[in-house]
Amino acid sequence: MGNLITSQSFLALKLNFQVKKMTMSYHLFSETYLEAGDDIFMDYAKLVDHTLLSPNTTEKEIIQLCQEAIQYGFASVCVNPAWVSLSADLLRESDVNVCTVIGFPLGANTTETKVFETINAIGNGATEIDVVMNIAELKNNKNNMLVEKEISMIVNAAKEKALVKVIIEACLLTNEEKVRACEISVKAGADYLKTSTGFSLHGATVEDVAIMRQAVGPNVGVKASGGVSNIDDIKLMIDAGASRIGTSSAVKIFDL
Repeated sequence: MGNLITSQSFLALKLNFQVKKMTMSYHLFSETYLEAGDDIFMDYAKLVDHTLLSPNTTEKEIIQLCQEAIQYGFASVCVNPAWVSLSADLLRESDVNVCTVIGFPLGANTTETKVFETINAIGNGATEIDVVMNIAELKNNKNNMLVEKEISMIVNAAKEKALVKVIIEACLLTNEEKVRACEISVKAGADYLKTSTGFSLHGATVEDVAIMRQAVGPNVGVKASGGVSNIDDIKLMIDAGASRIGTSSAVKIFDL
Protein backbone atom coordinates (compact mmCIF):
# COMPACT_ATOMS: atom_id res chain seq x y z
CA MET A 1 0.00 0.00 0.00
CA GLY A 2 2.83 2.36 0.86
CA ASN A 3 3.89 2.61 -2.80
CA LEU A 4 0.46 3.48 -4.20
CA ILE A 5 1.07 7.23 -3.94
CA THR A 6 4.67 8.24 -4.28
CA SER A 7 4.30 11.71 -5.77
CA GLN A 8 1.98 14.47 -4.58
CA SER A 9 2.13 16.11 -8.01
CA PHE A 10 1.16 12.87 -9.76
CA LEU A 11 -1.67 12.37 -7.29
CA ALA A 12 -2.91 15.91 -7.87
CA LEU A 13 -2.94 15.44 -11.64
CA LYS A 14 -4.71 12.10 -11.35
CA LEU A 15 -7.33 13.48 -8.96
CA ASN A 16 -7.94 16.52 -11.16
CA PHE A 17 -8.62 14.19 -14.08
CA GLN A 18 -10.94 12.04 -11.96
CA VAL A 19 -12.84 15.07 -10.68
CA LYS A 20 -13.33 16.43 -14.21
CA LYS A 21 -14.74 13.07 -15.30
CA MET A 22 -17.05 12.96 -12.28
CA THR A 23 -18.20 16.54 -12.89
CA MET A 24 -19.19 15.62 -16.44
CA SER A 25 -21.02 12.60 -15.07
CA TYR A 26 -22.73 14.86 -12.53
CA HIS A 27 -24.23 17.12 -15.22
CA LEU A 28 -25.38 14.15 -17.29
CA PHE A 29 -26.92 12.50 -14.25
CA SER A 30 -28.69 15.69 -13.14
CA GLU A 31 -30.47 15.86 -16.48
CA THR A 32 -31.44 12.20 -16.80
CA TYR A 33 -31.87 10.47 -13.43
CA LEU A 34 -35.60 11.20 -13.17
CA GLU A 35 -36.12 9.19 -16.36
CA ALA A 36 -34.59 6.09 -14.80
CA GLY A 37 -37.61 5.34 -12.60
CA ASP A 38 -37.47 4.17 -9.00
CA ASP A 39 -34.75 1.53 -9.39
CA ILE A 40 -31.82 3.91 -9.12
CA PHE A 41 -33.26 5.43 -5.95
CA MET A 42 -33.79 2.00 -4.42
CA ASP A 43 -30.19 1.04 -5.24
CA TYR A 44 -28.82 4.22 -3.71
CA ALA A 45 -31.10 4.00 -0.66
CA LYS A 46 -29.54 0.63 0.20
CA LEU A 47 -26.18 2.42 0.60
CA VAL A 48 -27.40 5.09 3.02
CA ASP A 49 -26.84 5.34 6.76
CA HIS A 50 -29.84 7.42 7.88
CA THR A 51 -28.12 9.62 10.44
CA LEU A 52 -29.25 11.55 13.51
CA LEU A 53 -26.43 12.49 15.90
CA SER A 54 -27.61 15.81 17.32
CA PRO A 55 -27.12 16.12 21.09
CA ASN A 56 -30.74 17.27 21.55
CA THR A 57 -32.33 14.34 19.72
CA THR A 58 -35.62 13.18 21.24
CA GLU A 59 -37.16 9.73 21.54
CA LYS A 60 -39.89 10.77 19.12
CA GLU A 61 -37.24 11.67 16.52
CA ILE A 62 -35.51 8.31 16.94
CA ILE A 63 -38.81 6.49 16.43
CA GLN A 64 -39.40 8.54 13.28
CA LEU A 65 -35.84 7.89 12.07
CA CYS A 66 -36.33 4.13 12.38
CA GLN A 67 -39.72 4.23 10.67
CA GLU A 68 -38.22 6.20 7.79
CA ALA A 69 -35.31 3.77 7.47
CA ILE A 70 -37.75 0.89 7.09
CA GLN A 71 -39.95 2.83 4.68
CA TYR A 72 -37.12 3.89 2.37
CA GLY A 73 -34.99 0.75 2.69
CA PHE A 74 -31.89 2.46 4.06
CA ALA A 75 -28.87 0.37 5.06
CA SER A 76 -28.88 1.54 8.67
CA VAL A 77 -29.78 4.19 11.16
CA CYS A 78 -26.74 5.90 12.67
CA VAL A 79 -27.46 7.11 16.21
CA ASN A 80 -25.63 8.04 19.38
CA PRO A 81 -24.94 5.14 21.78
CA ALA A 82 -27.73 6.14 24.17
CA TRP A 83 -30.28 5.41 21.42
CA VAL A 84 -28.92 2.04 20.28
CA SER A 85 -31.17 -0.09 22.48
CA LEU A 86 -34.37 1.66 21.40
CA SER A 87 -33.32 1.60 17.74
CA ALA A 88 -32.52 -2.11 17.91
CA ASP A 89 -35.94 -2.84 19.41
CA LEU A 90 -37.71 -0.79 16.75
CA LEU A 91 -35.77 -2.39 13.88
CA ARG A 92 -35.68 -5.97 15.16
CA GLU A 93 -38.07 -7.32 12.50
CA SER A 94 -36.51 -5.32 9.64
CA ASP A 95 -33.40 -5.51 7.44
CA VAL A 96 -32.14 -2.13 8.68
CA ASN A 97 -28.92 -2.25 10.71
CA VAL A 98 -28.20 -0.23 13.83
CA CYS A 99 -25.04 1.85 13.53
CA THR A 100 -23.55 3.88 16.35
CA VAL A 101 -20.54 6.12 16.93
CA ILE A 102 -17.60 5.45 19.24
CA GLY A 103 -15.06 7.98 20.55
CA PHE A 104 -17.25 10.57 18.92
CA PRO A 105 -16.64 13.18 17.65
CA LEU A 106 -12.99 13.86 18.58
CA GLY A 107 -11.45 10.38 18.73
CA ALA A 108 -9.52 11.46 21.81
CA ASN A 109 -10.93 8.90 24.26
CA THR A 110 -8.58 6.29 25.68
CA THR A 111 -8.42 2.96 23.88
CA GLU A 112 -9.97 1.24 26.90
CA THR A 113 -12.94 3.61 26.76
CA LYS A 114 -13.47 3.00 23.05
CA VAL A 115 -13.31 -0.76 23.51
CA PHE A 116 -15.82 -0.57 26.38
CA GLU A 117 -18.11 1.64 24.28
CA THR A 118 -17.91 -0.88 21.44
CA ILE A 119 -18.74 -3.88 23.62
CA ASN A 120 -21.55 -1.98 25.34
CA ALA A 121 -23.05 -0.81 22.03
CA ILE A 122 -22.99 -4.32 20.55
CA GLY A 123 -24.60 -5.66 23.71
CA ASN A 124 -27.37 -3.11 23.25
CA GLY A 125 -27.97 -4.18 19.66
CA ALA A 126 -25.54 -2.29 17.43
CA THR A 127 -24.44 -4.14 14.31
CA GLU A 128 -22.22 -1.40 12.86
CA ILE A 129 -19.57 0.62 14.74
CA ASP A 130 -18.29 3.97 13.43
CA VAL A 131 -15.23 4.76 15.53
CA VAL A 132 -13.20 7.96 15.36
CA MET A 133 -9.48 7.34 14.92
CA ASN A 134 -7.05 8.87 17.40
CA ILE A 135 -6.26 11.72 15.03
CA ALA A 136 -3.70 13.41 17.26
CA GLU A 137 -1.74 10.18 17.61
CA LEU A 138 -1.79 9.67 13.84
CA LYS A 139 -0.34 13.14 13.32
CA ASN A 140 2.16 12.97 16.19
CA ASN A 141 3.65 9.51 15.72
CA LYS A 142 4.60 8.34 12.27
CA ASN A 143 5.21 4.72 13.23
CA ASN A 144 1.50 4.52 14.15
CA MET A 145 1.76 1.39 16.28
CA LEU A 146 -0.61 2.79 18.90
CA VAL A 147 -3.20 3.80 16.29
CA GLU A 148 -3.09 0.37 14.69
CA LYS A 149 -3.27 -1.38 18.07
CA GLU A 150 -6.33 0.64 19.11
CA ILE A 151 -8.23 -0.11 15.89
CA SER A 152 -7.24 -3.77 16.08
CA MET A 153 -8.62 -4.01 19.63
CA ILE A 154 -11.91 -2.47 18.55
CA VAL A 155 -12.11 -4.79 15.53
CA ASN A 156 -11.50 -7.78 17.81
CA ALA A 157 -14.20 -6.58 20.23
CA ALA A 158 -16.66 -6.39 17.32
CA LYS A 159 -15.53 -9.54 15.51
CA GLU A 160 -18.40 -11.54 13.97
CA LYS A 161 -20.86 -9.21 15.72
CA ALA A 162 -20.57 -5.83 14.00
CA LEU A 163 -18.87 -4.08 11.10
CA VAL A 164 -16.22 -1.52 12.02
CA LYS A 165 -15.90 1.76 10.13
CA VAL A 166 -12.94 3.95 11.04
CA ILE A 167 -13.55 7.71 10.81
CA ILE A 168 -10.36 9.50 9.82
CA GLU A 169 -11.71 13.10 9.81
CA ALA A 170 -10.11 13.75 6.44
CA CYS A 171 -10.55 17.53 6.62
CA LEU A 172 -7.87 17.63 9.36
CA LEU A 173 -5.32 15.50 7.49
CA THR A 174 -2.80 15.99 4.71
CA ASN A 175 -3.11 13.69 1.70
CA GLU A 176 -0.18 11.63 3.02
CA GLU A 177 -1.91 11.30 6.39
CA LYS A 178 -5.17 10.26 4.73
CA VAL A 179 -3.39 7.46 2.89
CA ARG A 180 -1.52 6.40 6.03
CA ALA A 181 -4.74 6.41 8.08
CA CYS A 182 -6.38 4.16 5.51
CA GLU A 183 -3.45 1.76 5.32
CA ILE A 184 -3.23 1.45 9.11
CA SER A 185 -6.96 0.80 9.40
CA VAL A 186 -6.96 -1.85 6.69
CA LYS A 187 -4.00 -3.57 8.32
CA ALA A 188 -5.89 -3.54 11.65
CA GLY A 189 -8.89 -5.23 10.05
CA ALA A 190 -11.39 -2.41 9.56
CA ASP A 191 -14.33 -3.11 7.27
CA TYR A 192 -14.77 0.50 6.12
CA LEU A 193 -12.98 3.83 6.14
CA LYS A 194 -15.18 6.87 6.72
CA THR A 195 -14.36 10.42 5.69
CA SER A 196 -15.84 12.54 8.44
CA THR A 197 -17.78 12.96 11.66
CA GLY A 198 -19.80 15.86 10.25
CA PHE A 199 -18.76 17.86 13.33
CA SER A 200 -15.43 19.30 12.10
CA LEU A 201 -14.32 21.78 9.43
CA HIS A 202 -16.30 20.15 6.62
CA GLY A 203 -17.62 16.81 5.51
CA ALA A 204 -16.87 14.48 2.62
CA THR A 205 -15.29 15.67 -0.61
CA VAL A 206 -14.97 13.85 -3.91
CA GLU A 207 -11.19 14.22 -3.73
CA ASP A 208 -10.98 12.63 -0.29
CA VAL A 209 -13.18 9.71 -1.31
CA ALA A 210 -10.99 9.11 -4.38
CA ILE A 211 -7.81 9.16 -2.27
CA MET A 212 -9.31 6.78 0.27
CA ARG A 213 -10.60 4.35 -2.36
CA GLN A 214 -7.19 4.24 -4.00
CA ALA A 215 -5.53 3.64 -0.64
CA VAL A 216 -7.82 0.85 0.62
CA GLY A 217 -8.24 -1.02 -2.65
CA PRO A 218 -11.40 -2.82 -3.82
CA ASN A 219 -12.10 -5.05 -0.84
CA VAL A 220 -12.66 -2.49 1.93
CA GLY A 221 -15.58 -0.10 2.06
CA VAL A 222 -15.44 3.70 1.92
CA LYS A 223 -18.15 5.75 3.60
CA ALA A 224 -18.69 9.36 2.51
CA SER A 225 -20.27 11.31 5.34
CA GLY A 226 -21.04 14.94 6.04
CA GLY A 227 -22.37 17.46 3.55
CA VAL A 228 -24.11 14.92 1.30
CA SER A 229 -27.41 16.71 0.74
CA ASN A 230 -28.84 15.68 -2.64
CA ILE A 231 -28.95 12.81 -5.13
CA ASP A 232 -26.22 14.39 -7.26
CA ASP A 233 -23.87 14.45 -4.25
CA ILE A 234 -24.53 10.74 -3.76
CA LYS A 235 -23.80 10.00 -7.41
CA LEU A 236 -20.52 11.94 -7.27
CA MET A 237 -19.39 10.15 -4.11
CA ILE A 238 -20.22 6.73 -5.52
CA ASP A 239 -18.40 7.52 -8.76
CA ALA A 240 -15.37 8.53 -6.67
CA GLY A 241 -15.39 5.18 -4.87
CA ALA A 242 -17.84 5.42 -1.95
CA SER A 243 -19.75 2.26 -1.09
CA ARG A 244 -21.74 3.74 1.80
CA ILE A 245 -23.22 7.21 2.33
CA GLY A 246 -23.85 8.87 5.69
CA THR A 247 -26.37 11.70 5.65
CA SER A 248 -28.92 13.40 7.87
CA SER A 249 -30.77 14.55 4.73
CA ALA A 250 -31.79 11.10 3.48
CA VAL A 251 -35.55 11.62 3.51
CA LYS A 252 -35.24 14.98 1.77
CA ILE A 253 -33.02 13.36 -0.87
CA PHE A 254 -35.27 10.38 -1.60
CA ASP A 255 -38.69 11.90 -0.99
CA LEU A 256 -39.34 12.98 -4.57
